[in-house]
Amino acid sequence: MNKKLVGVYLSIIFATIFWAFSFVWYKEVLVLYKPISLVLMRLVISSILLFTVAAAIGKLNKIKRKDIKPYLLLGLFQPFLYFLGESYGVSLTSSTLSAVIIATIPLFTPLVAFYLANERITVMNFFGIIVSVIGVGLVIFHQGLNFSDINPLGIAFLSLAVVSAIAASLIIKKLTKKHNAFSIVAYQNLIGIFYFLPLFFILDYKEFVQVTPTWDVIIPLLNLGVFASTLAFIFFTHAIKHLGVSKASIFTNGIPAVTAIFAYFVLDEKLTILKIIGILVVFFGLLLSQLKKGTFSRNKKW
Repeated sequence: MNKKLVGVYLSIIFATIFWAFSFVWYKEVLVLYKPISLVLMRLVISSILLFTVAAAIGKLNKIKRKDIKPYLLLGLFQPFLYFLGESYGVSLTSSTLSAVIIATIPLFTPLVAFYLANERITVMNFFGIIVSVIGVGLVIFHQGLNFSDINPLGIAFLSLAVVSAIAASLIIKKLTKKHNAFSIVAYQNLIGIFYFLPLFFILDYKEFVQVTPTWDVIIPLLNLGVFASTLAFIFFTHAIKHLGVSKASIFTNGIPAVTAIFAYFVLDEKLTILKIIGILVVFFGLLLSQLKKGTFSRNKKW
């Protein structure tokens, strides 16, 4: 494996770690702020940071007229529709069911990329995805199954999040041919701000101005803005460019596993035998998904 490819894999691993940590930071910020306010603030923090740094180091690409539509669609799908679907979906269904539905993103992404973007799928890639999904199931269901609180509306919102994430990945892949990761994430988050502003003023503004933030909330909010909304998306975009949508997306299945490990060391949550097995299965699936052996292609029979 050459140094460039090592760097690509390190970037997607760090993106996975930052997104895993974001679940803890979310809980700390939601003590004072509503989800829309939280997302809007992390986008503002990220945009300020990205445009400042990208302009300073000369990494900010100019958007041409033909690029406006893809960027508007990207901002619409992610962060806007994805976060709306995820936030309201989680609030209407159990965290377990929510995690299962979100975990289907890397399962469906290769299929969509195969048909819409003509992205090849290796046998090991597909097999690794299946194995990792099974591992996620073991991590999530380590205490048993409970679907007693299934809510059709909640499932609809979560399905919206899944579709939005897949659509965003395909648009990002297209944009990486002409724009660098800094520019893509910067414009994506800036456009997302304008999508969220009307909802913020309608739903959250009155309560938002009455909140007095504390450092216990400010620090995790900054972490969300810098690590989860900026660095993680830059690393993920970089990985999509070099690995493809399918191989990069599968790493999101590592988020529950990393979160479980993080919760054990930081939050003193228990690691059951079944959860440990699930974590190992997830990582084994990620390894398999990156191997090249046998290829499905729309232009070539396997």
